[in-house]
Amino acid sequence: MKNEEWKKLIASLAMLLVWAGCFAQPSATAKRMAEQGLVDILSLDSTIHVSLMYSRADNFTGKVLYTDLREAYLHPKAAAALAKAQQALRKRRPELSLKVYDATRPMSVQQKMWNTVVGTKQQNYVSNPRNGGGMHNYGLAVDITLCEAATGDTLDMGTKVDFLGSYAHIDNEAALVSRHIISKKAKQNRELLREVMSEAGFKPLRTEWWHFNLVSRAEAKAHYKAVR
Repeated sequence: MKNEEWKKLIASLAMLLVWAGCFAQPSATAKRMAEQGLVDILSLDSTIHVSLMYSRADNFTGKVLYTDLREAYLHPKAAAALAKAQQALRKRRPELSLKVYDATRPMSVQQKMWNTVVGTKQQNYVSNPRNGGGMHNYGLAVDITLCEAATGDTLDMGTKVDFLGSYAHIDNEAALVSRHIISKKAKQNRELLREVMSEAGFKPLRTEWWHFNLVSRAEAKAHYKAVR
């Protein structure tokens, strides 16, 4: 079988899995988020890839934080914006797709994350639930990368999605390239991701190339409710 035929077959299988997921019984956490008005992003655009990193232990906490959640839910405004970003990306690069690693994070999960890192250097990267949590807790933030549309294989972005350190910062990427810490291609991929996300209304986070907010923290706390 030729390479192109394999890609088409893989894409077809991936789509079947998406459709199967659409008809699967939602988890208790998914039901609670839907009851609070959140939207499964695949209901708006089934071509977006989803691989929640906190449903596995290979994240910066080393723990499984989502015990029953596999779907990515967002506030309806954020979900619509993400679908718009996917359209912008596919218009530029039809062979690529967005891949979501985290979306809405219930406050109960935020507390588990905080309990894991409090008192460590990683604490600075996690919002304290006692102070209202972070943008993920309002369904208005997403952790995301670029991948091959057909296979889901992620592109080179210079670091892992949850790398906590200066190599993930977006304000010194030229220096990182000149020092051969990240590749020129990784810098270009980061820039493409920011372009399509910004076109849809998202704002990047300076310290994490993968994190995007739809609104400011002040606006979220003033006009939106944290997700339980």
